[in-house]
Amino acid sequence: MSAGYPLLFLALGTLGGIGFLALGARKQVADLKNDPRRSNIIKDHGGTPRPNMPGTEH
Repeated sequence: MSAGYPLLFLALGTLGGIGFLALGARKQVADLKNDPRRSNIIKDHGGTPRPNMPGTEH
């Protein structure tokens, strides 16, 4: 039964490491945006759409 404990520790350590990296990535994006409440890096989201390129009208 003790053979399962290293596997359990490895699984929990992997999940913890993934969580740590995800939090670090979220903080990096928030720092780039200068707004810690949102993680979207696009500052001017929701503006007018770009015009269609010639030949793509449907």
